[in-house]
Amino acid sequence: MSIDVNNESGTEVDEQAILDIARYALARMRIHPLSELSVIVVDADAMEQLHIQWMDLPGPTDVMSFPMDELRPPSKDDDEPPQGLLGDIVLCPEVAAKQGAEAPTQHTMDEELQLLTVHGVLHLLGYDHEEPDEKAEMFGLQAAIVDGWRGERGMTGPSPAPTVS
Repeated sequence: MSIDVNNESGTEVDEQAILDIARYALARMRIHPLSELSVIVVDADAMEQLHIQWMDLPGPTDVMSFPMDELRPPSKDDDEPPQGLLGDIVLCPEVAAKQGAEAPTQHTMDEELQLLTVHGVLHLLGYDHEEPDEKAEMFGLQAAIVDGWRGERGMTGPSPAPTVS
């Protein structure tokens, strides 16, 4: 799996954890090991510009996903996963820090960035949360991936609750 993490935000973030959880999520979703993903960490001003340009919404947001080859997880366990360019995930640590601090189960900026990375991966794979049933599926899968990753690392305590909308 080729995953690039590029921190352009000026904020120190745990880039290795972002890389590791992205790799874990893609493996768990059975995405071809030769697929490519880019994660870019930006400041609030850059995220606001992207949010306005692509969503026509004011202010910075937490995560944005820009799919490329529209890869999807294989439909059956024995299907060969497709290979390709997944796309870009853009994260904003300033928004992540605020969301983590305001969440019912307060957590760190890095924990929120890990959650947002999984959220972005799922969006790249075609998951969405506009409808209640879609939201339940996506957020359930997101929690299972984050919990699995944390469990493999022996991390204790509750996983961050979804704060993305």
